[in-house]
Amino acid sequence: MRLSYSSLDTYQSCALKYKYREIDRLPEEKSKEAVFGTLIHSTMKFIHEPGLIQPSVEQAIDYFGKHWNGDLFVNEMEERAAFVQGVEMIQRYYEDNRIAEANPIALESRFAIEIGTEEAGKHVIAGVIDRIDRTHDGYEIIDYKTTKKMPSQDKIDNDLQLSIYLRAFLERYPKEWERLDTITVSLYFLKHGVKLSSMRTKEQLLALDETFLEIIRSIEAGKFAPTLSPLCDWCSFQKICPLWKHKFKENPKEAIGEAEAGSMIEEFLHLRNEMAAEKKRLAELQEKIIEYMEQEGVERLFGSTGIIGRSIRTSYVYDETKLKALLSPLGEWENVVKIDGAALKTVLEALPEAVQKQTEECREKKESLSLSVKAVKDSISD
Repeated sequence: MRLSYSSLDTYQSCALKYKYREIDRLPEEKSKEAVFGTLIHSTMKFIHEPGLIQPSVEQAIDYFGKHWNGDLFVNEMEERAAFVQGVEMIQRYYEDNRIAEANPIALESRFAIEIGTEEAGKHVIAGVIDRIDRTHDGYEIIDYKTTKKMPSQDKIDNDLQLSIYLRAFLERYPKEWERLDTITVSLYFLKHGVKLSSMRTKEQLLALDETFLEIIRSIEAGKFAPTLSPLCDWCSFQKICPLWKHKFKENPKEAIGEAEAGSMIEEFLHLRNEMAAEKKRLAELQEKIIEYMEQEGVERLFGSTGIIGRSIRTSYVYDETKLKALLSPLGEWENVVKIDGAALKTVLEALPEAVQKQTEECREKKESLSLSVKAVKDSISD
């Protein structure tokens, strides 16, 4: 199977979108965000293209303007705002960087690397690296981002895209495997003028194969469940997605009319809001009642309609870093997904007893007070 990194990323974001795009090949409208991002990337390549003299900021803005396409924007105001944003990104980039001192050895460099074995089947992962620079002691791999949201440093340290770019670089320059500590991988967020950088270990890079093979196995098994996320707002397939089916329904069945359905929806939302308010008030009352019990030195309170008892609930909070370091070499970390009690219990039960004992060192005991209520039966007179 031959896959691009972007298609793998699509599968991880929403498997059904991957199916619509890569397997069904359904037509997809280009979004204005995608067109804008492509032009910004093209402008960055123009800025760093080898030459006797690097383009000035005015020349870069002129390039951006000549290639601008405003057809996708709803109105003139939206188009103008987007264009100004692009110009500001370019200006900030020049303010924050010494363009002439950069030493790129590759721009928009295509790659294709093999994963898997002859026995189990080989696959090709392909993509494009925005920029590779030669630094004073090594190399830096840079990918430009035009998104508004910036991730945490932890996400950069575990970013799959940067890891596969580094693997592709090492396929081209295999001797650099011995100098990983001189290679930096970076995401440059042009809107904010911030570059977040990280490095990778040999173990992280070698573990990539299994990560990708797991995704490929899911694709081959036909697992294409939709994922609800903020990205749905920009998805071209929203109208045919089962998660959004009701929003675009044109001919509803008459068993429940539109008026009745609308009324049910509004009542449901109203009750949910009321429940949220009641839960908040219940939490406040519980806190006050526990405070009163401690004040009076009692374990039970008696009311006319029930008895409130106090008990201590014990739970455990795991140190994620320690637990990941323990389970990753055993290939079990991905099975936990997040530190969830039920998922973790299933994984731990299958591990050797010695490892189970080690996991106990990763957890921290946590106690909290909770209340139980017992109804009082009405008395029956003879």
